[in-house]
Amino acid sequence: MEQSIEKIGPTIGQSLLENPKMSMRNVDVFYGDKQAIYDVNLDIGKNEVLSMIGPSGCGKSTFLRCLNRMNDTIEGCKVTGSFDLEGKNIYHPKMDVVPLRARVGMVFQKPNPFPKTIYDNVAYGPKIHGLVESKTDLDEIVESSLQKAGLWDEVKDRLDQQGTGLSGGQQQRLCIARTIAISPEVILMDEPCSALDPIATSKIENLITELSENYTIAIVTHSMQQAARVSDRTAYFHLGKLVEVNDTQHLFTNPDHELTEAYITGRFG
Repeated sequence: MEQSIEKIGPTIGQSLLENPKMSMRNVDVFYGDKQAIYDVNLDIGKNEVLSMIGPSGCGKSTFLRCLNRMNDTIEGCKVTGSFDLEGKNIYHPKMDVVPLRARVGMVFQKPNPFPKTIYDNVAYGPKIHGLVESKTDLDEIVESSLQKAGLWDEVKDRLDQQGTGLSGGQQQRLCIARTIAISPEVILMDEPCSALDPIATSKIENLITELSENYTIAIVTHSMQQAARVSDRTAYFHLGKLVEVNDTQHLFTNPDHELTEAYITGRFG
């Protein structure tokens, strides 16, 4: 069911919120001459889990990477539109991306622990951002972050061992601990379970639910079942356009747009 971009109607449902944590308007993204994102308007609420779904190549990961300016690192990538984090323009010329990425952390598709000890993986961020004054403070942050990531009980007796020696699921939770160690406000997750087995995936999903009590989370997932399990709202992307954003249960049981329905029922994608 291939449709041209012109035939996709305006965004339907709850794309805009009253008091969002992040607010994006009229977003276009280009890789050289190729346009990847078309006029996206989307809000992410405080302490909300927002899932982004859609076929491969639909733009969901590209859009996610705009939210902490990771696309700045890609040559030839041009981003236009407005991106506000609690009313502040994150693309302002004077915005320093280092503290921005501390406020808006990211967990990638494949676990990528540093070639350091488990302890030093978590301690790295607080040290370089100057968040601690003593070893005691650092110890507390490391333990607290590993506990929040559901990993402390599994690694507390081997903090001096290499993080790369952990299982895939443990490595991903270590990366989540590393992210939350610098007290972000928003956590971006780009298919964080795609390289994990079902048991490790379940642990990460439970963790996302727990973390949403204290953090705003935006997750890109290729799994509609995962989106249904973990998110408050779900956004459906198609050919670079945001087709529909709705309460997750509503989107999966009674979508407003025919393209969304075609995707979730497996007629294309």
